[in-house]
Amino acid sequence: MEPCDYAAAGASIPLTILTGFLGAGKTTLLNRILSGDHGLRVAVLVNDFGAINIDADLVVGITGDVISLANGCICCSLRDDLVEAVLQTIARPERPEYILLEASGVADPAGITLAFHTPRLRDRIRLDSVTCVLDAQQLFAYPDYPELLQLQLHQIAFADMVILNKVDLASPETLRRIHGLIDDHFNNIRLVETSYCDVPYEILLGVGRFDPARLMTAAAPNGEHRHHTTRPAFDTWSFETDRPLSLAALEGAAQRLPGGVFRCKGIVYLAEEPERPAVLQVVCRRVEITRLAGWERQRPATRIVTISAPGSVDRDELWRRFAGCLAEPV
Repeated sequence: MEPCDYAAAGASIPLTILTGFLGAGKTTLLNRILSGDHGLRVAVLVNDFGAINIDADLVVGITGDVISLANGCICCSLRDDLVEAVLQTIARPERPEYILLEASGVADPAGITLAFHTPRLRDRIRLDSVTCVLDAQQLFAYPDYPELLQLQLHQIAFADMVILNKVDLASPETLRRIHGLIDDHFNNIRLVETSYCDVPYEILLGVGRFDPARLMTAAAPNGEHRHHTTRPAFDTWSFETDRPLSLAALEGAAQRLPGGVFRCKGIVYLAEEPERPAVLQVVCRRVEITRLAGWERQRPATRIVTISAPGSVDRDELWRRFAGCLAEPV
């Protein structure tokens, strides 16, 4: 299956908002994305361009507050109006396929999220996810300043996923306290433990030039599944079939995925509209199914991939969930 270039097709561009308190590791994460070999034209909007470290050999050119990188990414300084900055970014000759917005360490994510529901952006930008970076050492480091803890809890509240960073520096007891705090305050928040913000791009960048086959080492026979590891800390599982799925059943299965699944995505062959492929996106608590124009010369088929915490899901149960979505039962 050939990749689908959403930007070239004129579809709305997916955007991830990156939140987290000062020093949590957002700059480290942004540098990983900007210098990464992920094959996407990613636009990164940051509050202070000077805070981003970019190797000199990656720089192609600088125009105003925009820096172009050799891997096709751009990094823009976000200084004034958010809406105007986004509109200027997507108006570039090479339209980005994905946008990553870093919020200030003390920003309220609620206002930023609402900005993407304004009429000027609503049909051009699709909010894909909100990710909060949390410093495992820092959360309980300031007992005399409870307002700092409240701010970070507020940032978590608006997030679909929490990246718990610097776990190598925190004690087991601290990590237990953090998990307990999040469990006490929130339901169904995905939490990824890491050091140096080393997380797979597949978790952060959910759409862009979408090709599920990139995540697979080999294609599985129709309706079967294979399991392999992209990195030691994450498991990848896939489901393929050339038989159509029921839309209602697929929506139900996606909404009931186990909590250990950080991301699920796929190209889907639906019984209700067989002439058009559907794109399934599950980003933590968000489920979205959209349509593409047509299969063109591609054979109609479904390919779905999940990325999960190691050992957190029953692969046979996952297969039963998606096999149960077939328009005609097995």
